[in-house]
Amino acid sequence: MAQGSNFVDYVKVCCRSGHGGAGSAHLHRDKHTAKGGPDGGDGGRGGHIILKGSSQHWTLLHLKYRKHIIAADGERGGASLRSGATGTDEILEVPLGTVAKDAETGEVLFEITADGETQILTPGGKGGLGNWHFKSATQQTPRHAQPGIPGKEQWVILELKVLADVGLVGFPNAGKSTLLSVVSAAKPEIANYPFTTLVPNLGIVGYRDSKSFVMADIPGIIEGASQGKGLGYRFLRHIERNSVLLFMVPSDTDRTIAEEYNILLNELTTYNRELLDKPRLLAVTKSDMLDEELQNEMKLQLPPHIPYIFISSVAGKNIQELKDMLWRTINS
Repeated sequence: MAQGSNFVDYVKVCCRSGHGGAGSAHLHRDKHTAKGGPDGGDGGRGGHIILKGSSQHWTLLHLKYRKHIIAADGERGGASLRSGATGTDEILEVPLGTVAKDAETGEVLFEITADGETQILTPGGKGGLGNWHFKSATQQTPRHAQPGIPGKEQWVILELKVLADVGLVGFPNAGKSTLLSVVSAAKPEIANYPFTTLVPNLGIVGYRDSKSFVMADIPGIIEGASQGKGLGYRFLRHIERNSVLLFMVPSDTDRTIAEEYNILLNELTTYNRELLDKPRLLAVTKSDMLDEELQNEMKLQLPPHIPYIFISSVAGKNIQELKDMLWRTINS
């Protein structure tokens, strides 16, 4: 099994909330009262299906094989104004950055972004009112009560957008996985062929004075990814949740560095123009073989108005300086 194959960022589930319990139409009777008034209690609410943010989860794997999520029904109302018990809620813990969508319409229902945050995904049906609610001056002994409202059944899509401080953006083989393996304890699969990274890899990058930040190696983009080519939309959505974008272009690219950077930028902005608002940095990778003269020549080809640095993950060139740049940008 390839490393990361347990990373699941998309599930489709059928959610059925609980039915509301029926109200009671009971009339009070005891040894002293032959014809008492209405005392039927209300039915209990049906159970909700609730999403709860959990910082302990990084993936939706635990929901992959739960195709049907069913909450309990509310109980019927009883005599002596006793309300029926509320149906037990079904609480699903999900990673931060999980988006819930209606599977039929594609409408975004909400997004979970905080640890412990709860949102009702599928509300339970209301319990019916007991007959005591319907007592009036003209109707002293109502013999009817409301039925409970049925629960709701719907197909829902849960999508995860990885939350990270720094998202690595580059074509396959730009050196993203190698950088992550050098600056963090993450052990991404690394090989010299496209799409080695098939899932986002997260790493905690240690910084000065015991500080740290989270870096995400997003699978390589290809031209046309914003139209769904290659791995397409599936991975571009993860970039939406990163605070800073680190563009990585290898020094041995067949194009100029500016050309490659602009293609990457175009793919991102075609997908979502709001990505232009994020801070961007440029790392020219695999630069350990460049002498100073060649490096100065390449600086003339760099895209304007973007902070840049020449690095080599293998040789350790400028890695601490890169961390400093990223830390300043994250906290600016």
